[in-house]
Amino acid sequence: MGRKKITVVGAGNVGATTAHIAAGKELGDIVLLDIVEGLAEGKALDMSQGSAIELYDSKIVGTGDWEHAAGSDIVIITSGLPRRPGMSRDDLLAKNTGIVKSVTEHVVEHCPESFIIVVCNPLDAMVYTAAEISGFAKNKVMGMAGALDCARYNYFITTELGVGVDEIESILMGGHGDDMVPLPRFTTVRGEPLVDLLSQEKIDAIIERTRKGGIEIVNLLGYSAYYAPASGAVKMAEAILKDRKSIISCCVYCDKEYDAGGYFVGVPAILGANGVEKIIELDLNQSERALFEKSLAHVKELSQKVRGLL
Repeated sequence: MGRKKITVVGAGNVGATTAHIAAGKELGDIVLLDIVEGLAEGKALDMSQGSAIELYDSKIVGTGDWEHAAGSDIVIITSGLPRRPGMSRDDLLAKNTGIVKSVTEHVVEHCPESFIIVVCNPLDAMVYTAAEISGFAKNKVMGMAGALDCARYNYFITTELGVGVDEIESILMGGHGDDMVPLPRFTTVRGEPLVDLLSQEKIDAIIERTRKGGIEIVNLLGYSAYYAPASGAVKMAEAILKDRKSIISCCVYCDKEYDAGGYFVGVPAILGANGVEKIIELDLNQSERALFEKSLAHVKELSQKVRGLL
């Protein structure tokens, strides 16, 4: 059995960091691909030289030629315009739809057996784009959002409670935007419910900061986050490549599940060798259901706009 192969499309901050983390974990050989001449090649060479210090043996190729991606097990799409201060994720819709459409056409041609993990915004709509253009089975196309949003949520909880991040289990649902739905009732710290450990006021503040987590970083840096998003993408890839059967909040296809009606939206799902292997259906209460349905309505609206652009 040969080594696994991961193609990361886009050698900007998110893409290059994704490639670096995946290489460091030795998940397989890496192809870093970008249309900007020299960008992927230079970053791949830098990472390859770093392997002599960090002692990872993943081979990293930087290129602008899709031929190098042939036979990839997973393609991670990070290419697209990043957010700038004053921009919402929705503002990126038209431009990034065109980019993801073009990238996905290359994936179909060169990597027809691959799984696709989409990272660019507006996330749920871009996953829909990749699924529509690829025609791949629904279990093979997914988006990295919940893994990132849960990471932000968990980090804010750790700073409030002074516990290790490995002590927290959480679930987050809905679209990747300001109406995402963290679920404190399904969040535990060392096995204890979060709602028993923090006041509702503090929980509400953590949820609000989680929802604004992306723009907080955009306003500080002047552009989008990349370390945590890259980690989220690699976590999903690792679950598939190593058949981890990991429960990860991520953007996947839901039809009857949560009465979503055939859209890609954030829910807890089991990821393994067959990609999205199962969607975990939680018994949401009336308030949680209302929040999810509001977020889903926004996802449907964006996806329908994409449909008009394709």
